[in-house]
Amino acid sequence: MKKGTKYPVEPLSRSEVERLLQACSRGATGTRNRALIGILWRSGLRVSEALALRPCDLETNSLRILHGKGDVARVVGLDTVARALLDLWLAERKALGLSAKAELFCTLRGEPVKTAYVRALMKRLAAAVGIAKRVHPHGLRHTHAFELVNEGVPMNIIGGQLGHAHVATTERYVKHLHPTAVIDVISSRV
Repeated sequence: MKKGTKYPVEPLSRSEVERLLQACSRGATGTRNRALIGILWRSGLRVSEALALRPCDLETNSLRILHGKGDVARVVGLDTVARALLDLWLAERKALGLSAKAELFCTLRGEPVKTAYVRALMKRLAAAVGIAKRVHPHGLRHTHAFELVNEGVPMNIIGGQLGHAHVATTERYVKHLHPTAVIDVISSRV
């Protein structure tokens, strides 16, 4: 891959993301990694936003992003799938005696997890489960947006979740993901 080259977005299917989750190790690190992947996938966060979260930013059904893109704060929804994965990691954090001041997704010693680690993790997991697509943290953000569009969620709600200031930004963001509607219409022609 050439640096600066733009590649087409390849949203993952639900089964592909589930395979990534299953490929995580069974120990504490795997529990953390599953929770992190779950948050990236089910909340559409940027990797930097997820890694900056603190336990105090977590509510029952939401996450508080203090420093999103452009240093803009927002609150995003947290669904039951992501919450269940996160609860397992929170129990593990407690058992490890990690400080509440440490980032939500920290190492087992309470140190910050680096974005490079997450990028390498995603590639390694994809290779382990045989996913041929480019798998990277930002791709889970696109997967989240793609799923919401396919579920019929209004653009303004998707934009709020992703932290877009304008609906036009969200429309451009999701337009190129996968032309599902176009494919459905054209393939059903007689």
